Amino acid sequence: MNRPADPHEMIQAPSLAGPNEGYMPGFANDFETEALPGALPQGMNSPQKCNYGLYGEQLSGTAFTADPPERTWCYRIRPSVKHSHRYEKIDLPHWKSAPCVDPDVISLGQYRWDPVPHSDEGLTWLTGMRTMTTAGDVNTQVGMASHIYLVTESMVDSYFFSADSELLVVPQEGRLRFATELGIIDLAPQEIAIIPRGLVYRVEVLEGPCRGFVCENYGQKFELPGRGPIGANCMANPRDFKAPVAAFEDRETPSTVTIKWCGQFHETKIGHSPLDVVAWHGNYAPFKYDLTTYCPVGAILFDHPDPSIFTVLTAPSGVPGTANIDFVLFRERWMVAENTFRPPWYHKNIMSELMGNIYGQYDAKPQGFVPGGMSLHNMMLPHGPDKNAFEGASNSNLGPEKLDNTMSFMFETRFPQHLTAFAAKDAPLQDDYIDCWSDIEKKFDGTPGLK
Repeated sequence: MNRPADPHEMIQAPSLAGPNEGYMPGFANDFETEALPGALPQGMNSPQKCNYGLYGEQLSGTAFTADPPERTWCYRIRPSVKHSHRYEKIDLPHWKSAPCVDPDVISLGQYRWDPVPHSDEGLTWLTGMRTMTTAGDVNTQVGMASHIYLVTESMVDSYFFSADSELLVVPQEGRLRFATELGIIDLAPQEIAIIPRGLVYRVEVLEGPCRGFVCENYGQKFELPGRGPIGANCMANPRDFKAPVAAFEDRETPSTVTIKWCGQFHETKIGHSPLDVVAWHGNYAPFKYDLTTYCPVGAILFDHPDPSIFTVLTAPSGVPGTANIDFVLFRERWMVAENTFRPPWYHKNIMSELMGNIYGQYDAKPQGFVPGGMSLHNMMLPHGPDKNAFEGASNSNLGPEKLDNTMSFMFETRFPQHLTAFAAKDAPLQDDYIDCWSDIEKKFDGTPGLK
């Protein structure tokens, strides 16, 4: 085992060698890992007595009868009932949950924001969360919310878990550490993390200030999309997802655990760290994923495919083929289609599209959509290239072209996304965004065959 030099660091399982050091590769695998030798029972889940005086406990991420069930067996210093005491309601005023429809806010429109700026205020993962949009209903476990996080300070003897949702974290600036019950995830820009519902964790700043995006998924868990005719390869490959090895801390210190439950926040006081899982096995775990390992596919002769070919993860709904959420990535790639308008075409979509820019320039909006910024094109509202992008793509020499220095993403949902008061009034909304289409010209003159 790896003994920490600092007593506040976690004792971690022996590291795997090479690029997987500290992690186990694979998406939704059945993992097993132990930070102390012999802490993990073999051949059974619940022995009469666990080694080291540990307690066996199951964390279920699905109903018992789900197919397949998602669950993880944890062997911990204390059962988690010792990490929960009487709760008091607290207020985190900038973190909202659906339904959140402000009568003074108009969500019908095409919107774009500059990056939410940092301030001199010290902000943790909890106090620095800023909700931009909500959709669906957290109480009926459908829909989602999108957030910006601004984090400058580590959580100290403070822990959090969401009973409402799975979190998809997309950093844009700075580096964070998620010290979770099941191990440690270090996260930087061009990576994402998936934090499961019900998992306790602490967020520390490794390099700040930190800013990024969060998709809060109320519904079914994210999974890899079906590739269909694409086949077994490309897009996001399971081996590139990394789950952490077991790590624990045995600290007797006054601590606070905050829980998000049905859109409300409560906290409880305990006398120790809840990150005390010494060993675990199962398929319900946090992951990280390097977005630069995503292998895009595209048209190699003509026409522009639907952006669904760039889906990294999808959270299904009860309607086949219509996601609760799709997480879609637009990264560096070659454009080779002949006689084709190559940027995204003008369209209206039954799905609502919220985009964020991680770095570089997005091809359909070469001006104004800056790293750290966001845009929202809500359900059935038209959008597409601005005039400069249209004219450039319509008249360019269509040789092979590399789209370089670009990484943007989309949180797409089947629900309309409602702006929060923060998004409408406090965030740096570009009031003139809708005008980016105002100078598009009428070209029609009725002449047959005119191009």
